[in-house]
Amino acid sequence: MTQTTRVLTLNIGSSSLKAALYEISPAHDDPQLVFAAHAERLGDARGHMSVQDTQGQTLFTTERGLSDHPTALQTLLDWLRQQPHEREFDLVGHRVVFGGQQYREPQLITDDLVAALEDLSHFDPLHMPQALSVIAYMRRAYPRIAQVACFDTAFHRSMPQEARLYGLPYTLADAGVIRYGFHGLSCESILLQLRAIDQAAAEGRVIIAHLGAGASMTAAHNGVSLDTTMGFTPTGGLVMGTRSGDLDPEIVLYLLEERKLDAMALRRLFTTEAGMLGVSGVSGDMRDLLEQSATNPRAGAAVTLFCYQARKYLGALAAALGGVQTLVFTGGIGERAVEVRQRICAGLDFLGVRVDTARNAANAAIISVEGSPVMIRVMPSDEDRMIARHTHRLMQAGKAGHT
Repeated sequence: MTQTTRVLTLNIGSSSLKAALYEISPAHDDPQLVFAAHAERLGDARGHMSVQDTQGQTLFTTERGLSDHPTALQTLLDWLRQQPHEREFDLVGHRVVFGGQQYREPQLITDDLVAALEDLSHFDPLHMPQALSVIAYMRRAYPRIAQVACFDTAFHRSMPQEARLYGLPYTLADAGVIRYGFHGLSCESILLQLRAIDQAAAEGRVIIAHLGAGASMTAAHNGVSLDTTMGFTPTGGLVMGTRSGDLDPEIVLYLLEERKLDAMALRRLFTTEAGMLGVSGVSGDMRDLLEQSATNPRAGAAVTLFCYQARKYLGALAAALGGVQTLVFTGGIGERAVEVRQRICAGLDFLGVRVDTARNAANAAIISVEGSPVMIRVMPSDEDRMIARHTHRLMQAGKAGHT
């Protein structure tokens, strides 16, 4: 590619869709944002979409109900087609949550890859069907444009065996029942940004707390993942907005045998009815819970549970690392919930984790006490930029391989 390349990125959540257009010049592969789009509450009457430019100015918005991911995507593409010629794109990069044991690196999307991903869908029915529906839609709409799958699990393929195994017969591990880890593109983004700020810190002992509706924490050393809280699926680990997090397996048997729940009801319970929503009975959104915690004991209990589990897992990951030098908060909660950051770090002086209350309240980039052993940072994750970078690099490498 000898001219500026435009990459459209598509990042599919269980009820959301993020998209962005990037330009990448021939001189370097640092993607430059043109616009970003976000659709949320898909399938809900409140489903909506907005598109902003690099200055945060709204270019397009719709408040009408968006029934599903393809509808949201169609709405975005309809808007795109009405824009000036420079909004066209040359490549498409997709976030694919689950890559199984097969895919350690981004892959060009082909019929064979789609078939393989369809076989993997049962591992993650919360995300994979939506991602595959969007991939199918884009391949039909733009058959001449190369498209690339970027896997959230790929970053965690560096985890050692002891961090990947469950205490189950090894035949199940051979069949793929292992801990995969997720939020890998977010972790890559944080480490890339950290490397630009402080190379030594990025190579040191880092814990990344990606806290949002989906929440996980990852321990990294020398720029690679050593352990993470999510496991076989994105439902494991920390308690989340509507996901249960880790459970005693006997709970599943009790619900099957005594409460007579079937597999579909169990999946719905663990992924959409549990977590902070289940505990509070009112919301899985941390903003709502913080507002109501003073007057609603169950809302307060949900916030306390989230902070307690995050603090406990932070300690466990510090043990796995042999200490921690940098703690990074990212994700919607991690970046904006001042009280949650404060409560997670409370009582961790023995690890060297000390929050400067004033800096934290100001949402400063560094919120640790000056001179404390652990640097605590608040950083925005940019998964979409990582998707654009991976997509461009793969296609550049492919072109070089054919010259």
